[in-house]
This record gives sequence, structure tokens and C-alpha cells, in this order.
Amino acid sequence: MLTFRGGAVGALLLATAGMLATAPVAHTEPAPSGVTITADLKLSREGVLEVVERVAVPQDRTFRMSLPLRLRVSDDVERVFQVTDVDTEGAGTATVADDQFTIEARPGESTFEYSVRNTVSDAPGTQVFRWLGVLSTDIASISASLISPSFEMGIVDCRLGPPGNARPCADVKIETDGVLFLEQTDLHKGDVIDLTLQLPPGTVPSNADVRDSGDAGPFTVTTPALVAFGVLLLALAGVIAFVLRARRRDVAAGGGSDAIDPLLREGDRVQFISPDGVLPGEAGLLLDGHVDPVDIAATVVDLAVRRYVRITPLGDTDWRINRVNAPDDQLRDYEKAVYRALLPDGADAVTVTDLRKPGRIQSGPVRTALLADAVARGSFTDRRRPGLAVWLGGALVVAGIAATVALALTSGHALVGVAIALAGVATLLLPKYLPVRTARGVELTGQIRALQRGLEATRREQIPPLDQETVFSRALPFMVIGGRADNWIRAFRDLDLSADSQAGLYWFGGFERDRNLQRFAGHFPFFITALEGLFATAGDPHR
Repeated sequence: MLTFRGGAVGALLLATAGMLATAPVAHTEPAPSGVTITADLKLSREGVLEVVERVAVPQDRTFRMSLPLRLRVSDDVERVFQVTDVDTEGAGTATVADDQFTIEARPGESTFEYSVRNTVSDAPGTQVFRWLGVLSTDIASISASLISPSFEMGIVDCRLGPPGNARPCADVKIETDGVLFLEQTDLHKGDVIDLTLQLPPGTVPSNADVRDSGDAGPFTVTTPALVAFGVLLLALAGVIAFVLRARRRDVAAGGGSDAIDPLLREGDRVQFISPDGVLPGEAGLLLDGHVDPVDIAATVVDLAVRRYVRITPLGDTDWRINRVNAPDDQLRDYEKAVYRALLPDGADAVTVTDLRKPGRIQSGPVRTALLADAVARGSFTDRRRPGLAVWLGGALVVAGIAATVALALTSGHALVGVAIALAGVATLLLPKYLPVRTARGVELTGQIRALQRGLEATRREQIPPLDQETVFSRALPFMVIGGRADNWIRAFRDLDLSADSQAGLYWFGGFERDRNLQRFAGHFPFFITALEGLFATAGDPHR
């Protein structure tokens, strides 16, 4: 069986194999002892072995030789050759089929011409022909010559004989003009021929087709692939650490016991202030990360407190909302959306009963406007629009796919491209695991929590009677979003509603004859519940 050994195995002198009538992995008929072969071989500057082979077969005999074009070098490695430009003269035929090159000759003389490709490969400092074959038939004589583009062709070794007892070839030499001559007689079936030739490096193009059948292909785990996935794992570890840190910071927002004094004192007067001018709706969004109906209800109360609308009870379960001032530049976009949801253009009053009618309240635009406001003010992240992570992740995915395809078709290491694509996928998913609040939003959330603690500690007696109603009203929406409105009203239950020379609450009617907030305390929670029901029909577009 024909085999090839050693990492420096460079080129198969396939025509020499034919010349020696070897039949590796072939089924040959016994050739007559008088079969003679004469061959002229030329290695062209393109690295193609051009062969002219003459076979003489005695009468009443036939000759057949079959050489494989796919030869196994080791358990996992094989060499693949091509035979082209086949031409025959005389009583012989030559065919290429099923990875076999087959020559058949009847009695007489036959001439075969063909070219063998993929026979040359490089070795360190040289180009090497090494051929190892086992004869499968008796050959009377062989006479061959080999011409190469280099005058410096050298024989490394040539051995002939039974396996394990091969002797140096007797008649093989290289003339001064670089032509190799080989003369051998009386070759027997089973003899081993081991021929190694050397050429100077770069004599001809390296074109050997060596395939590793044990290789899983371009997606094999290689050193570059391991490096790429190592970098990917390090990057993912860094991203995970970043996400965990951001989430811990987000969860800790507002923790502790710090309180902000909600009262600004200027001489004998006192007024309520919120951190950075934050409004109740925005504060409610920041506290829990999404738009709740109570956030919109608190905004309605704030609009009344700021004299844009007035609320009047019509009983225990219905209220009328009247226009006081039209929306102006003092209102943010989301507040205008709330105003128009209650009182569209041309409407001066509406009842809660009317607002409960199907399709009357469109809360989606209100929620969208509130989110957009928080995003515009830099306290919230808008996940509905592609950000840097989306663009970068998309670019990495595209680059990874392109690299995978390119590497699979060229040098292999296609898993490097896969690692790049996975990095892109991780980048695309990153925003889903990051908090929606920005660093500024986290800071502002902490201030809102501190404000609520400051309100919890505020007592009516700390405020001059003339300012008590205003401070109570301006702070009430901030207690609504925290579910602490009852406590705030209870703290001001003895508020003298006529201290400001105006009967009742200026923004909430029906209690003008009351001298305190006792009845208002029992009524107001029903109004808040009704408002929440109005705006509970649509989901949070951010989620």
C-alpha cells in the first residue's frame, strides 16, 4: 500500500509511481516478467509534473495499473492529487475516475502522456519530494529521467528491497546539468521503493493539497479562537460587574435616613420647595422607574393647586373639573397632555363620570409625554430608541458575521468571528439589564426620598398661619405619589382654611364653610382613587 511519512513530505512523484508499476490500494492483474517501462518526466516551472511513459507488454499478456489520487499520509492527514491532460497512443487506455488513475495496456507498446498536479510542497529551507511505495507486480526493467527547473536537485535517499531490508538503489544519479537518471532491473512484487529528492526553496510554486480529515473544519477550536473567546469572557465579566454595580446603586437610591427640609424661609414667610424644581409626576416616575396612574393623579392635583383647574365635588362619587387658566409655557409637555386629556380644546368643564366613558381618556399620550420629559431632562433612559449600545452591538454582530464567513472561506479560525458576533449580541442586550434611571436620575431620586422624609417630619405649627394652606397644597401631590397623603392631611387637619381671607381650599370646592380639613380628609382619598381608575387603562409604554 502506498503511504507517505514525515512533516516534510512535499511532492509525490506520481509518474514515477506509474513508472515503477506500483499499484497502491489497487487491484492489478499480474504483469508479465518481461514488462518494461521507459519514462521521461519534467517538473515545470509552474510545479506541474509532465510525464511521457512508454510501456512494452509481451504477447499473450496484459498490463493494468491503478494509482489512487487521494493518498493517506497518516490517520488524519491525506494528500489529494490531480491527473490532467491525459493522452494515449498504441494498445493502451488511461482513465481518471473515482479518485483513481488507471492505465491498461495490451500486448505491444503503448505511450501515455499526462500531467500530475498538487505534487509540490515546502519544507524548512527546501522543497522535498518523498515517495514511498510497494510494488504490486514484477517489473523486468525501468529506465527513467527527471528534469527540474533547478540544476541543484539533490537525492537525499533512495532505497529498494523487501520491507525492513531495503538496500540503496544501485543505478540512480544526477548529472551536472541537474537531470536525474534511474535504471533498475528485476523488481519484484512486494519490494519497497523509498525515494526522497530535494530542490532549492522556491524552485516551483508550492501547490500540495494536504487535508486533515480529523479537522472539524473552519470552526475548529484553535489558538486564535481561544484568545478571542478569552477576551470575550473578560469583557463579559467586566460588563456584568458594571451592571451589578449600576443596579446596586439604583436600588440604594434614596436609602438612608437623610432628610431635606421642604420649607424655604424668607423673613416671616415660608414656602414649599422641591429639589431641582422636580414636579410630582416626574418624581413618581423616578421613585419606581415607570409611569403609574397615581403619578398622573398627582399631576392633576398639582394642576389644580397651581390654578390651572379647579375641582368641585358633585357628591361622594363624582367631581367636576373646571378650566381656570389655559395651558401656557409654565407647563411641561406631559402636564399639557394631562390637561388636554381632561379638558380638550373648547371644553371648559367636565365631570369624572363623563371621563369614565369608554375612549374618553387617552392615557397613552400622557405616559409617553411623561417618559419623554424625564429623558429630555437627563434623569431617565429611553429604551424605545436605539442608543449607543444598539448601534455598537449591531455593528459588532455584522462584523462578526462577516468575519465568520471570511475566515471560514480562507484561513479558518471562524470561531473568532463567532466571538465577535456574540460580543455584539451581549452589547445589544446590555440596556435591558441596566437601570432605567441615569446617574442624575439616581441622585434626584435620593433627593425626592429625602424630601418625603422631610415632609413626614414637618408640623403645621412650624409654618406661619398665612402660609399654611399654600404649603399644605403645594406639598400634597408629593405625598400622593408616596401613598402618604392621609398622613399629610392628618398633620394639617386643624388648618384654619380662612386664615388667608378666603373660605375653604382655593383649588378644591365644597368645603368653603369648614373651619378645618376634617371632612376633606375623609373625601379626598375617594377623588384620588377615581383619578387613578381613569388613567389605569393603558400600560406603561416604557415597559
